[in-house]
Amino acid sequence: MNNRLDLIFQKALESQKISDALYKKYDVKKGLRNEDGTGVLVGLTRICDVEGYRRREDGSKEDIPGELYYRGFPLEAVYRRVAENVHTGYEEIAFLLLFGYLPDDEDLKVFKETLRAHYQLPQTFLLNNILKASSLNTMNKIQSSLLFMYADEDNPDDCSAENLLRIGLSIIAKLPAIMVYSHQVKNYHDQGTSLVVHPIRHDLDLAESILYLLRGEGKYTQDEVMLLDLMMILHADHGVGNNSTFASLVVSSTGTDLYSSFSTAVGSLKGPKHGGANITCKHMMDAIIAEVGLDATDEEIRAIVKRILAKDFFDQSGLIYGIGHAVYTISDPRCLLLMEKAVEVAELAGRNKELQFYNRFEKIAVAYLKESKGINICANVDFYSGMIYDMMQIPEDLYTPMFVTSRAIGWLAHILEEKVNSGRIIRPAGKYVGEKFHENNNAV
Repeated sequence: MNNRLDLIFQKALESQKISDALYKKYDVKKGLRNEDGTGVLVGLTRICDVEGYRRREDGSKEDIPGELYYRGFPLEAVYRRVAENVHTGYEEIAFLLLFGYLPDDEDLKVFKETLRAHYQLPQTFLLNNILKASSLNTMNKIQSSLLFMYADEDNPDDCSAENLLRIGLSIIAKLPAIMVYSHQVKNYHDQGTSLVVHPIRHDLDLAESILYLLRGEGKYTQDEVMLLDLMMILHADHGVGNNSTFASLVVSSTGTDLYSSFSTAVGSLKGPKHGGANITCKHMMDAIIAEVGLDATDEEIRAIVKRILAKDFFDQSGLIYGIGHAVYTISDPRCLLLMEKAVEVAELAGRNKELQFYNRFEKIAVAYLKESKGINICANVDFYSGMIYDMMQIPEDLYTPMFVTSRAIGWLAHILEEKVNSGRIIRPAGKYVGEKFHENNNAV
């Protein structure tokens, strides 16, 4: 930037600050958060419930063990059902989120067939929009690809619920191919790796399709398929208030096309305070291990926790990534289920010691925050998901895109629910707190 313009900008930043007192005066909730950290109520839903606290009779907040419900079913119960049947279950959960009930065999068969019929990318799309156009970030490539797909849709601006469902399922079916191909092309351009494009197979469920497109025939195990399927189930939805879902609802409420709404959600999910947190958390833990080693004492770990909070380590943000959540306080149910699998995967990968370090760091960080700030706090799903992906040899570049392929079903379900039940544009108010001037430039 021009030096003069930079000075002007820095001066403007100082003069444009709004004091916390004004936020308090007009009862404006920063980040749409109440003073106790809970979210401002912005919508009603029957799709997903996220519980980490309850209200006492006097209105105060009581922290409770976390629960996540998909259409009224506890996440753990849903997962156990899938695990007992020894088959991939993401499509079953996707059906539940969309239609409100668990499918019978025939319903599930039709749903899977519908998705598989839409796996194929539009003609010339791979060549013109992916192979010829690499991006620095796979998330941005997914975002732009969604917008390009608008041109290949026969009726993209028909926002009837039926057409939104049809387009939404088509997008969800294509996301694995868009994600993997974009990643491979990026690596080819950036690192000079061989570019191998595996042809799409229509006989695979989504989780296995991702591993097949990424590695090829016979280069993954059924255990890996089941673990990736679990990761997708855990990330399928998280209520109305999470940033990407709410962003998609804001945009969709204008009556725009679904490609634009989904693209907005992808942009939101890329952020390190949202979906990108799993990568940032993995980088943080790598830096901590490099600093103190896996054999660090509890005191050494506690010291590094203090340094992070004092903005004296890692990215100097003062944030311990993967620890804390907007809703969960005592525990994150997704994290608990993931930990069960993490033990198995770490054993197979020979990384038990690393997982034990993660466990120790989590306990010490949580205890220190409780002691120093007097709040209940827990590890969230991002704390372990990056390590799990790494042990599965999923490239880091795909951590957040994997979140997209999982969460898209939640975006679609909420967009349809809002369409059917509200139909109004989301348009909140803002309060002007600057000066107003007369024609002679004197303040009013």
